[in-house]
Amino acid sequence: MTMPQNNTHQTVDCSEPLRDAVIAVLRGIHDPEIPVNIYDLGLIYRLDIDDDGNVAIQMTLTTPACPVAESMPCQVECAVREAPGVRSVRVELVWDPPWTRDRLDDFTRLELGLL
Repeated sequence: MTMPQNNTHQTVDCSEPLRDAVIAVLRGIHDPEIPVNIYDLGLIYRLDIDDDGNVAIQMTLTTPACPVAESMPCQVECAVREAPGVRSVRVELVWDPPWTRDRLDDFTRLELGLL
C-alpha cells in the first residue's frame, strides 16, 4: 500500500468531534528525541475512524533504530483509547515510506529552527 509522501494526514468516515479528539490526543504524545508531538512531526501516516468509533492508525518513527520502537505504538494505542467516543484502537507501525523532514509543516520547521 502506498502511503502519502507529504504532511497530509488522511482521515475518513468519522465525525468531526471524534476526529478532533483523537488528533488532540496524538498531539499530546511527544517524540522523546525531538521536542514536537507525533502528529505535527508527521509520524501519523494514516488515521481512519469509522462511524462506530473504531480507530485505525498507521504510524512510523523517525528511524527504525528509535529507542521507543517497541513502546511507542502501545503508548499511542492506550492514549487514543481514552478519548471519549473511541470504541477500539489498532496501531500499525510502518516503515515505508521512511520518515523524512519533508513531512514537517513550515510551522514545525520554524519551531525546530530548520527554516
